[in-house]
Amino acid sequence: MDLSNLKPAEGSRQSDNFRRGRGHGSGNGKTAGKGHKGQKARSGAKRPGFEGGQMPLYRRLPKRGFKCRNSKDIVAINVSELNRFEDGAEVTPAALLASGAISRLGDGVKILGNGEITKKINLKVNAVSETAKTKIEAAGGTVEVI
Repeated sequence: MDLSNLKPAEGSRQSDNFRRGRGHGSGNGKTAGKGHKGQKARSGAKRPGFEGGQMPLYRRLPKRGFKCRNSKDIVAINVSELNRFEDGAEVTPAALLASGAISRLGDGVKILGNGEITKKINLKVNAVSETAKTKIEAAGGTVEVI
């Protein structure tokens, strides 16, 4: 005998296709195995989290924090961080990641207007603030929102 030959004893398991509530001649008619009255005899008796009228655990525990389902994970950096690139360089989110200006891409990259930029760059990112856009264009660069 080995594990591949194991099976339950004859008659120890019944099939799951037994139809309940089809008359007393079937052996499981009338109350259909639910007994007489009581909560478990009613429809909708098995509700997840129901504790017999006691305040359920999911309502007893405090709820902490807030998570907006529609929010995006935007990585923000300042204009001053763009000085690490050479003159005339094309700056994309992948280039920012490779240079170490950002540690992850998230759902997009936004350039904020804090600091100064001295180099002329071609910027292609997901979002740019108005002050950052004016500073980059004043330095001779271009801004494109992808």
